[in-house]
Amino acid sequence: MPTATYLERRKELETYFDRTAVDAWARLTTDAPVGRVRATVRQGRDEMRAKLLGWLPADLSGAKILDAGCGTGALAVELASRGAHVIAVDLSPKLVDLARQRYPTQIGNGTVDFRVGDMLRPGREHFDYAISMDSLIHYEARDMMKALSLMAASVEQSILFTFIPRTPLLVAMHFAGQFFPKTDRSPSLRPLGETALRNLIKQEAGLSRTSTGRTGYVARGFYISQAMELVTR
Repeated sequence: MPTATYLERRKELETYFDRTAVDAWARLTTDAPVGRVRATVRQGRDEMRAKLLGWLPADLSGAKILDAGCGTGALAVELASRGAHVIAVDLSPKLVDLARQRYPTQIGNGTVDFRVGDMLRPGREHFDYAISMDSLIHYEARDMMKALSLMAASVEQSILFTFIPRTPLLVAMHFAGQFFPKTDRSPSLRPLGETALRNLIKQEAGLSRTSTGRTGYVARGFYISQAMELVTR
């Protein structure tokens, strides 16, 4: 079950994405002109999305995938275009509404089911893969581990997720506050060193049957994130 701190953080994030910054994120996830800072975030997110997609088979026909924290749906649509059946979940009703307005539910042989809710409670479905791109980065390390444990219990192949690498530069900059102007600044992110993350994964009982796989780093201006593969087979 999600912890009390996870639930508190989830509420903060729902307020941010559904009220404070929905217009900014709606614009960021299009080709509309944006300022220099947001342009680097857009570029970094595009590169990270491509990296995660590159870790999955080109043909996902029949695969069932959880997009945990789907936002406005770009990743979910890419997965469906490969033939996957995607359950795309986000806690922000407004972002999910945008995704539903932008994209069809049937894409070739693939499908997307956009849902409002907790990414850890998509239902009783089991999945071949789960992807959490820039969704767990807002939570404390222990809550991230619990979240990965819950996902691992229902994922057959692998979980792909991102975390904020802990570097002196990011700590000095208070990295989380640099994404956007103060008026629509996101809640603080949680940097975590790769070695510390690997140790936490080894210590987490719910992840005892998993193993870490590939990692990949993306740094574009104000976007800095690292991806990791958690193999559940």
